Amino acid sequence: MSKQPKPDLPQFDLARFTPYRLAVAAQQTSEELARQYRDRFGISIPEWRVLVHLTQAQDVSIRDIEIRVAMEKSKVSRAATRLEAQGLIAKRAHETDRRLIRLTLTDKGRALMADLLPLAMEYQARIEDQLGPAFKALEDGLSALLAEKD
Repeated sequence: MSKQPKPDLPQFDLARFTPYRLAVAAQQTSEELARQYRDRFGISIPEWRVLVHLTQAQDVSIRDIEIRVAMEKSKVSRAATRLEAQGLIAKRAHETDRRLIRLTLTDKGRALMADLLPLAMEYQARIEDQLGPAFKALEDGLSALLAEKD
């Protein structure tokens, strides 16, 4: 059995590969904020994503959130079940399609988000300060990348 020569690999700098860097930056910033709301409010990243989405759009389905927050349906569903058990959201069947579950914030959930959203806004302000003038370019670039997906 003869060994075939290994193909030469092209030069590739992972540290400068934009998809990799975006993923790492997103994970790091998400985890830093998550530590704060996990410590103060006892909620996870998936729970945060469901709650914050419900502050933006009232009465939405699990499927809507799955699409909007780029999270697997099972994670959204489990997060919603935990949030319902804590009295932070309410679930109900869709009027015409019983397979769809509609979610809304409860008064307790709105109160939690009234305390939590200022923490998120403070974190956003720190990122903006850290990036300085580069922040606008980053926002423009992210908007361009995300618009490509619509």
